[in-house]
Amino acid sequence: MRLRRKRSAKPELEKDTKTILAPAECKGKWNEVFDNNDPVHLELGCGRGDFIASLAGKTKNINYIAIDSYPEVLVCVLRKLNQSKLPNVRLVSMRIEDTDSIFGQDEIDKIYINFCNPWPSKRHHKRRLTHPNFLRKYQTFVKKGSEVWFKTDDELLFEDSLQYFQETGFQELYRTYDLHQSGFEENIMTEYETKFTGQGIKIKFAVFKYE
Repeated sequence: MRLRRKRSAKPELEKDTKTILAPAECKGKWNEVFDNNDPVHLELGCGRGDFIASLAGKTKNINYIAIDSYPEVLVCVLRKLNQSKLPNVRLVSMRIEDTDSIFGQDEIDKIYINFCNPWPSKRHHKRRLTHPNFLRKYQTFVKKGSEVWFKTDDELLFEDSLQYFQETGFQELYRTYDLHQSGFEENIMTEYETKFTGQGIKIKFAVFKYE
């Protein structure tokens, strides 16, 4: 995703209480941030927010945290949340590899990883959000029995990720190489998913449980 730097993005985010400016201070206290005891779901790499906004609108009894490293992306998400008047989402601008610094044990009930960078070069595989190095970090803050939902257009990343999850103790609950023909009824489209589907690319999808 190519982004034009916008100086106005960061100030706009900082003015809104949906943006968490000091997420490390929220570690172990995210239910206090939302002022309720509803489950907390996490999207890693939220893009322009079509997915998280649709999800939050359908399930208002769940709290959502959307993380991305680009303010220019997050400000698009923020505008969608405000337009739809969705109070159950918080935004965090940070590197995903640092997520274990902002969540305490058992704080997260579900993780969504949608169309992350496949990092095709073998020397870059450790940067994949499904690589065991990342999965072990997630295990420090997801609850036992919680799920990770993973979608991608990249078949090599998908195949490697199936192995990554198995290696780190996740149980595979569901797998399909053609999501839109699978009959899976809970799917919510992302921006990339719409684009890739329009190009005739089949979407790969799997659900894993942390045991």
